[in-house]
Amino acid sequence: MKRTETRPISVGGVRIGGQDNVVIQSMTNTRTKDVEATVNQIRKLEAAGCEIIRVAILDGDDARAVKEIKKQISIPLVSDIHFNPDFAIEAIRSGTDKIRLNPGNIEDEDKIREIVSLCKERKIPIRIGINAGSLNRKYKHSEEAMIESAKDHLRILEALDFRDVCLSFKSSDPLECIKAYTLAAETFPYPLHLGVTEAGGLLNSTIKSSLALGNLLMQGIGDTIRISISDDPVEEVKVAKKLLRACNLRKDVPNLISCPTCGRLQYDMLPIVKEMEEYLETVRKDVTVAIMGCPVNGPQEASRADIGVAGGKDSAILFKKGQIVRAIPQENIVKVLKEEIEKFERS
Repeated sequence: MKRTETRPISVGGVRIGGQDNVVIQSMTNTRTKDVEATVNQIRKLEAAGCEIIRVAILDGDDARAVKEIKKQISIPLVSDIHFNPDFAIEAIRSGTDKIRLNPGNIEDEDKIREIVSLCKERKIPIRIGINAGSLNRKYKHSEEAMIESAKDHLRILEALDFRDVCLSFKSSDPLECIKAYTLAAETFPYPLHLGVTEAGGLLNSTIKSSLALGNLLMQGIGDTIRISISDDPVEEVKVAKKLLRACNLRKDVPNLISCPTCGRLQYDMLPIVKEMEEYLETVRKDVTVAIMGCPVNGPQEASRADIGVAGGKDSAILFKKGQIVRAIPQENIVKVLKEEIEKFERS
């Protein structure tokens, strides 16, 4: 799928925009000044597939902690600034790879110019993060107002010949997100950071984010995403990966097919699905795995699966690309599936 043409930026060596790849981001929920806790969480997020991490900068200690955190992690770090532009300046001097500013609560143009000058000198991009819930009071709430807010901030940056910019237009309403980002894609040449903000817990966020971001991604809109979930941020990365896989924008993520079960089920399938879901989170392969309830139509319905099982009475048949290979006892199903996945290579 061809992404909307956007002007690329580089965040600590990771490219955003101007390509089909959509970069996965998340944000820590530790106190940034607690370097050990923050580094530990970032490492878990990186292991899960996070490619860029954002941290909150609430004070000078948080900003100064950026320097030590960066020494201990391998992915680029973004500093998230609200209200006080001096913290952005401190974070830049501490070596942050990117700055996120909210024009709804930072209005001192002299300070913004100072931030831009430092970013330009150090080749650090800026994300202008527009949130529907924190627009400047001079704007009436609407998607068009979000666009106008971005334009006002961009005028300052562009007047200083600064164009290493990423934009976001987040709302807690997924339909408003779709409208705002669609309008932004028609208006600006800059890469877009997609997200539904304040989306709720795991289930609610997954539904809202899939509706909004899936719609936009399938239009070719969006260069990087963050799934906002009120939960362990590792869950954000898991959902992001699966969403990109479903949109055919990610190939290193396994695809699990499983039937919803019915009265034909004769083996204990649901624990197997759960265990395989957890196992597949650790796998970085383009492989489709099917776990089906019965051999009546399992191989046929999941004929495109690379590897699969369909249950019988206390056992299952192993199949590949719809072709039956052999029968296996229930106690060996998970073991056999893992072995087959380990051996699998896409030809």
